[in-house]
Parts: sequence; C-alpha cells; structure tokens
Amino acid sequence: MTVIHKKRTVDDVSKAADVGVKYHCDFCQVNITSTVRIKCAICTDFDLCVKCFTHGVEIGKHKNDHDYQVVDKHTFPIFDPGWGADEELLLIEALEIYGMGNWADAADHVGTKNKEECEQHYIDTYVNSDTWPLPNMNLDFSPETDAVSDRKKIKVTKQALNRYGKPLQSMPSNHEIAGYMPGRFEFETEYDNEAEQYVKDLVFGDEDTPEETELKLTVFEIYNSKLDKRMERKKFIFQRGLLDYRKNLANERKRTKEERDLINKTKVFARLQTAEDYEKFLDGLINEMSLRKRIAELQEYRRNGITTLAEAEVYERDKAQRQSNLKLLTGRESLAASERLSRYAARHIPQEASPAPKAANQKMIGRKPANPLDIQEADGVHLLTPAEQTICSALRILPKAYMVIKETILKEYARLGSLKRRQARELIKIDVNKTSKIYDFFIEMGWIKPPVKSKLSCMLRWTY
Repeated sequence: MTVIHKKRTVDDVSKAADVGVKYHCDFCQVNITSTVRIKCAICTDFDLCVKCFTHGVEIGKHKNDHDYQVVDKHTFPIFDPGWGADEELLLIEALEIYGMGNWADAADHVGTKNKEECEQHYIDTYVNSDTWPLPNMNLDFSPETDAVSDRKKIKVTKQALNRYGKPLQSMPSNHEIAGYMPGRFEFETEYDNEAEQYVKDLVFGDEDTPEETELKLTVFEIYNSKLDKRMERKKFIFQRGLLDYRKNLANERKRTKEERDLINKTKVFARLQTAEDYEKFLDGLINEMSLRKRIAELQEYRRNGITTLAEAEVYERDKAQRQSNLKLLTGRESLAASERLSRYAARHIPQEASPAPKAANQKMIGRKPANPLDIQEADGVHLLTPAEQTICSALRILPKAYMVIKETILKEYARLGSLKRRQARELIKIDVNKTSKIYDFFIEMGWIKPPVKSKLSCMLRWTY
C-alpha cells in the first residue's frame, strides 16, 4: 500500500515529516514522504523511490515503460503564506476521502494543521474567493515566505503532537487494569478478538479459480473493516484518556451519586461526539438536573406555605430531624421483631427441651451454627416486614424464594381452609426443618391455622 493514513497515538513523538500522510516505495518500502518520488501515471496508487526507478524495477502490473510523474515535496505557498502546496493538496484529498465538514479527520490527514485552521483556510481560500469556485490564481509570494512557512509548519506540528501528552508509562494504573500493553500498542483482548481466526490459514495459489480468489479477497476486506473498527475504538480510548484510571476515578469521586448515574446513562453517546461536544452535552444535562431539583424544592416549599428562604431553612432542618427520628423508630421496631422471633424460636425448638446424651452434646458443642444470611441488598427485601426479614436471614432464604413459599402456602390454605404441617412439607420441596419453622411462623403471625381436632378423633385415639 502506498499511502498510509497514519493513526496518531499517545506515543507518536517524532519529527514534522512523520505527521499526516506517509508515502513508501512499493518495491523496497523505504519512506519517501520527504523526498522526491516517482508516481506511476497508469497504475493506481503506485510510487517508487528514485533508486528503484533508475533500476527499472517491475512489480505486479507495473512495467518500467509506464508513463510516470516526478513528485517533489512542494513546500512553497500558492494561495496562503502559511499553507504550502503540499498541504493544499492534502487538504483537498482529505475532503474527498472523509467528506466536507469532517475537519478533525482532515486535520489528521494534513498533519500540520488543526481542524479550526483547516476549516478557516478552506472558507477563506475557496468559498470566499473572488473567482469562486476557483481560488485566486494570481497571487505571488517571495522566496522568504517559503522559509517562514517551513518554520511555522514545524512549530505547528510540534504543538499538535504535544496535545496528546506524554507517552503512557508501563504502570499498573495505565495498562494492567485494562489489559493494555503500551509497547505493542495492543490489548490482551482486542475488539472482535477472533477476527484473525478466519484469515490465518488463507493462502493464495496459482491453482485458485477466479471465484476462489474473489472469495478470499472478500474475506480480507471483511477482516480489514474489523481492523478499522478496532483502530477507531483504540483511538477513542487514547483521545479520551480512558486508560488513566486514577485520574478518572478521582473525577468520578468529585461528582454526586446522581451525576454519576446520569453520566453512566449517557456514555453511549460519547462515540458520536467529540470530547469537547460531549463535555458540553454533559454539562448541559447536569445543569438541567440541578435546575429540575431546585424547581422541585421550591414547589415543595410553596405547597407547604413557605414563602421566604428563612422559613425554607427551618423547614429543611425540621425535615431532617423527622427523617432521623423515623430511622430510629424503624430500628427499634426491627430490634423488637428480632426479640419476638428469638422468643418464638426458643419456644418451638424441641431439641433443647429434652436432654441429649453426653456424646451428642459434645458433638453439638463442637458444631458451629450457620451464620445468618445478609439480605439487606437482596432483591425484594423491601417487600418483607422486619419479622419476615429476620426469619429469612436466620433460615438463609432469599426474599424472592420466601415470597414464592409464602404465596404457595397461603393459596393452599385458602383452598382447603386449613393446612397441616405434613401438607406444607409436601408443597415446599426444601429442608423439612426450614419448612416446619416457616409453618410455625405463619401460625404465630395468624396467617394460617392448623386443622381443628374434633372430640371424636380424640376419643378414638384414646380408645385405641
């Protein structure tokens, strides 16, 4: 490939000639960006260095008798003192490749100008020209202007490179967390990591039919498109500084929880905008959220008859005190429910009522009871009463599973009008001890009742 659209990275600190489009000899692959090159007028995108051209090399469809053009690096200005002829050509070529208005990619293609300079130069030179649609072709520049343009170009290039900061150091905060290897410019797991599996065994042979060759070329085109997507994602990561873990973590800690939640919801739009536009977008959303929150506070004040800021301050202080008292009351209710459950468990554990053999007691002493399950962050815990939360924690049952057990037992009780312990065990296929404790808990809470024993059944039992 003759023309390489260089992807600028954080460790691209080089001289001015290495910025933007680079040209290589298609035979010896030497860099001929800053020197005279020979461009074939018949073959598409084919360049040779002077040495290979003088030796009359032939490669592929190129023959040494093809028409050619001698291309030099034209640094002299033709339309603007700060723009060389080579930069003018690169700008027009970039607009043909990336489209009108894509000034960021056009600036990367030119290499020595930023996007604002590219846009302003195109408008001043081509759009606002007196001879539109052509630029003014009658300008004349002195030889000193060429030297000034070269010095300015090198200065602008160094400034453009410095925008990307220092190269990443091989520190855990920069690459080990994300699996990035700076020396190889790769991640341990790349985007579409299995893309190479489809091309690693492809071989072009003389015996291939045209259909097979076309199929292989299509596979390579698909692979190249995947590589382009991979490079786009890497470029996004480097330009946004996403590998600087400590800096990003410090910035997140400065924001409130509501702001962090809002940013996480809008991250999907970051790839559709530049870094500056995305920051403006976030600032606007955060400002809107703050205004909505403030409006809601003022509306609450108005509903409660508050008309001054002094009254609002007193209201907020009293509101905070009420919330604190409510939390304290809830904690006391939870403690009382725990005490009631402890008393209930003490009354309904028959093992402690009868003395056990000495050996059994020794085994029980050495056996550590299971720790209660922490269900404060579990799904559905807010649907349970404090007493239900306590028994779920003691029996190590998740709230959702408990709700299913509760619904099953209550439905069966509503259908039969009564429910035996044995029937509850048959319904709930879990540990029978847990089922018995849940059954006793429901009776204690008054949700179900055991079958009433009739006098006749009692008499028959005593008779037999």
